[in-house]
Amino acid sequence: MKGYWKFIKFTFKYKYYALMNILCNILSSIFGLFSIATIMPILEVLFSTQQGPKTVRTVKVGFSFNKYFDLLKDNIWEYKNLYGSEKVLLFICVFVVLMITLKNLFRYLALFFMVPMRNYIVSDYRVAAYNRILVLPLSYFSNEKKGDLLSRMTSDMHQIEAAVMSSLEAFTKEPIAIIISLVSLIWISPLLTFIVFCTLPISALFTALIGKLLKRQTGRSQAKFGEVVSLVEETLMGVRVIKAFNAQDFLFKRFNLQNKLYTNLNIKANRTSDGSSPISETISVSVFAIILWIGGGMVLDNDGSLTASVFIGYLAVFSQLLSPAKAFSTAYNSMNKGLASIERVEEIINSHEVIIEKPKAISVSSFKESIEFKNVSFRYEDELVIKNLNLKINKGQTIALVGPSGSGKSTLTDLIPRFYDPVEGSITIDGIDIRDYKILELRALMGIVTQESILFNDSIANNIGFAKQNITMEQIENAAKIANAHQFITETENSYETNIGDRGNKLSGGQKQRLSIARAVNTNPDILILDEATSALDTASERLVQDALSNIMLNRTTIIVAHRLSTIKNADLIVVLEKGRIVQQGNHAELILQEGMYKQLIEMQQIPE
Repeated sequence: MKGYWKFIKFTFKYKYYALMNILCNILSSIFGLFSIATIMPILEVLFSTQQGPKTVRTVKVGFSFNKYFDLLKDNIWEYKNLYGSEKVLLFICVFVVLMITLKNLFRYLALFFMVPMRNYIVSDYRVAAYNRILVLPLSYFSNEKKGDLLSRMTSDMHQIEAAVMSSLEAFTKEPIAIIISLVSLIWISPLLTFIVFCTLPISALFTALIGKLLKRQTGRSQAKFGEVVSLVEETLMGVRVIKAFNAQDFLFKRFNLQNKLYTNLNIKANRTSDGSSPISETISVSVFAIILWIGGGMVLDNDGSLTASVFIGYLAVFSQLLSPAKAFSTAYNSMNKGLASIERVEEIINSHEVIIEKPKAISVSSFKESIEFKNVSFRYEDELVIKNLNLKINKGQTIALVGPSGSGKSTLTDLIPRFYDPVEGSITIDGIDIRDYKILELRALMGIVTQESILFNDSIANNIGFAKQNITMEQIENAAKIANAHQFITETENSYETNIGDRGNKLSGGQKQRLSIARAVNTNPDILILDEATSALDTASERLVQDALSNIMLNRTTIIVAHRLSTIKNADLIVVLEKGRIVQQGNHAELILQEGMYKQLIEMQQIPE
């Protein structure tokens, strides 16, 4: 039950709904039990052919059920003698309807208060997980499959809602019904109820074993479902490559294998879940048979310890105990099924946030002097990709980072906005370590354009004005003009209100990149980071994008990661990286005269001096 109590903490926020649900369930159980317990003596008197007592016996204060049972019968006899059997029968009908109406009224009210709590708790889980995804560092997403994360946000959330949330009602209603029934049974016959208690450990043991097995099987099933979703997500992302390489059969076989494994795990989990109810019912009926045998023997002995009418009442109350006990057992197994999903979702919620803002972080609103790397080293897991690097970038300079793939160029730019933190050394802006600044304000100083244009399934205007509050259409159009995007935008079907599709797939590569540049312009950044912004474009698109970049680089500090060296010949400083170290630096004119990697790269690309 440890996992259940961990889940219960979410209900504390909605304790009003929980308390009202518990109160209504108590009243519902009392009215249900009262209607059954009292109807037995009424029917016994009504259909009796004997003559009852003429006067009502007095009962001394005590806890004997037989005394109160006899007192109730005496009162009913008196009513029958005065008004006749027909009136008693009418009373029974009205009484039963009234009790059942009240029972079901409070049952509905219990559900009425449970519904918002159930939905709010699931909503809280969803919001907490999504909020965590937004703040987790990039390294987290490098190690996790996107499909598995999608599975946790969709399938696991559904599992929580369907299994755990439905169980929450049972965990508040059924224990109340069980407790009230047990108290009544103890009052009626302590001996028979003691026998019932002796059988409870057996039932609890079976329930616990099934629940534990079900939790383990469901966890495996949900993890495998994450792999299936990952395959689907990769297929959708790479459908062009799949068709180009005729890989349909290969991927179908791989998907079919994973789907079969997931199906088999699901079958095992469902069979285990389905087996819990028959086992629980068999145990319950076995207990009922034992009670019938022992209690019936006590009645037949006619020793006065248990009368036939009292025993019938006991069995009626006991029958009311079986249903909530069975429902509780089923709910417990459903809870264990849902706990596997809760643990998967909480892996996201409780993930360690590597990039942490200091409690008394410094505000920063502008970039004034320089960015400086001081003995900076950084590693991905065990691989050191930046090694003891020193570099100073002055305000207004255009710095180009060049070198072979894997030399650490993009990693270096990722350290400036604190997508990652160095493992050694420090990076300062205006002489202050960037780890001392407020993270959001630090990143607000920067505009970033990457090689892959990350756009959203929304209108052109909303993509350009992304995350900007109260932005005007005039500002959006000005940004588009600076990015050389205004002309092609006005030629689309709905101009700036045109939807660009998933990841901007309705646009060409050059158009998508110019929208990314317009989005960066909109932030009016002091520091511009261009990570291979033109490397994936054709010559015509590159020229348009390069013109757009030249427009926004004016009067800004710009850091360019480039493979096409023709685009950085006019940079103030060119830094050549190899295996995480700076091997050369200077302007184009200086480096071309030196024997080294830069000259080799120039010659390989056949760029005129």
